[in-house]
Amino acid sequence: MEFPEDLKYSKEHEWARQEKDGLVVGITDYAQESLGEIVYVELPEEGSKVSRSEAFGVVESTKAVSDLYAPVSGTVAEINDTLLDNPELINEDPYEDGWMIRIVMSDQGELDKLMGPAEYATFIEEEKNQDED
Repeated sequence: MEFPEDLKYSKEHEWARQEKDGLVVGITDYAQESLGEIVYVELPEEGSKVSRSEAFGVVESTKAVSDLYAPVSGTVAEINDTLLDNPELINEDPYEDGWMIRIVMSDQGELDKLMGPAEYATFIEEEKNQDED
């Protein structure tokens, strides 16, 4: 599993990359691996509002249906509509071609509430250990 250094991570296993025109969001390599083969994705409409830690969409795999959670609050500026016909891109390339939405943030400070790569790796290890108990 990889955790790119230029990303921030949420406890719900979404990643966020800040770019000049907003925050690009997707699910982590760990999340897509845990879900298995992704067969369907439901994304919000462009222009809709999202709130930090609230569901903005759904991803369905051969194993489960899972909500997608916004890592920050804001307005959806763009969706990756390629995923609607090719949801497997999330499995193949979760950090590039498998991105889901671009958000124009309403509160820049919310970025500070997300984890860096090392912190996220530790979080996953702790989560795995709890699952084994």
